[in-house]
Amino acid sequence: MIDDTELLDRAEALVAAYAKAGRTIVTAESCTGGLVAGLLTAVPGSSAVVERGYVTYSNEAKAEAIGVPIDLIRRHGAVSEDVARAMACGALSASRATVAVAITGIAGPGGGSAEKPVGLVHFGLALRDGGRRHLERRYGDLGRGAIRRAAVADALGLLEGALAD
Repeated sequence: MIDDTELLDRAEALVAAYAKAGRTIVTAESCTGGLVAGLLTAVPGSSAVVERGYVTYSNEAKAEAIGVPIDLIRRHGAVSEDVARAMACGALSASRATVAVAITGIAGPGGGSAEKPVGLVHFGLALRDGGRRHLERRYGDLGRGAIRRAAVADALGLLEGALAD
């Protein structure tokens, strides 16, 4: 889990707001490896809000656990808008949650290319009522830990924004 007071404070506020609104969360994480779910579940009372979390690090896990089509991954790559959106929709379909957030990216230090550099992260957000969002970030090669922390912060931001919907 991330030992970060700012992120933990945001997670506490998010859990309280989701509980008050009667909404629940499912996560589908690749490059963050479950850090968003871990941060949310560090908050007392989070069991009323966090419905489940998927760590879908491999392409096969994305396909098997949350139904991301392998041909979609082959066409666009695991780190893409299409796959992030499919991860969010798949996690929502595979759960009872009302909101899904998905993260797929390249945290480094290797694995990047000119087209998809280290620090590229795609996020998907899916709401049970049909709302969908995508966010792309290019953090740069900040180091693995800093990229993952930034991705967690942006995922929380998407979840915070979903409360207004």
